Amino acid sequence: MHWQDTGIVLGARRHGETSIIAELLTVNHGRHLGLVRGGRSRRLRPVLQVGNRVMVRWNARLPEHLGTFQVELVAGRAAALIEDAAALAVLNTLSELCRLLAEREPHPDLFAGLDALLDVAQTHCGIETLAELLARFELRLLDEFGFGLDLSQCAATGRRENLAFVSPKTGRAVSFQAGAPYRSKLLPLPAFLTTGQQRAPDRTAILEALQLTGFFLQKHLFMPEKKSLPEARSRIERLLLKA
Repeated sequence: MHWQDTGIVLGARRHGETSIIAELLTVNHGRHLGLVRGGRSRRLRPVLQVGNRVMVRWNARLPEHLGTFQVELVAGRAAALIEDAAALAVLNTLSELCRLLAEREPHPDLFAGLDALLDVAQTHCGIETLAELLARFELRLLDEFGFGLDLSQCAATGRRENLAFVSPKTGRAVSFQAGAPYRSKLLPLPAFLTTGQQRAPDRTAILEALQLTGFFLQKHLFMPEKKSLPEARSRIERLLLKA
C-alpha cells in the first residue's frame, strides 16, 4: 500500500534512537500518523516542525498498519511562526484542534483553511487579524464535526436582520428584538460573522467571536472527552486584551 499527498505537520514524537512518529493533516488522507526513519537527523529535524507544509509518501504492507513516511519540505513556515508570540499561540491552538479529527478521514476544505491561515500567520500580521481568522476556522471545524452553528436567520422569527445573539442550547442565531429579554441567557453574536462587513472588526467583537466558538468547542468536542480548551487558546485571548 502506498500513496502520495500534501500535508501539514501537527506534531512529532521520538521513536527509538533515531526515528520519529510524525502526525500530519493531509489533503486526501486526513489526519495521519507515520514513522519517519532517521527523523531526528540534522536534515529531517527542521522539516518535521509543526506548521510546515510537506510532500509526503506513505508506505505500508497493509492499510491498517502505521506505515512509514518519506517527507520533503514544501513550505518552511515553522521558524517564522515560532518567532512571533501571537503566531505561536495560534499555531499551537490549531494543532491541538486538528488532533480532534478522526484519523484517516479526509477534510480537504479544513486543510485548505488551515494552510491559508498559517500562510497569513507567518507574515506577523498581528494578534487581531490572527484571532479573527482563528474564530472563522473554528466555525468551519464545528461544521466539519456536524455541530455547525446556524447564523443565517433568527430561530424565533425567521428574520435575517439584526442578528445579535446565539442560543447556547441550539447554536442558532436570535435577533436583537427577539433575544433582548433573554440576553443574559444568550451568547453575543458579533456582526462580522453574519454581515460580511469589509472593515476589520474591533477587539470586542473578536473576543466575542472567540467566546462563541469556544463555548461550542468545549460543549461538543472537549467536554465529551473530559478535556479543556487548549491553554494556548487562552493565551490568544490574553494577548488580544493587551493589544
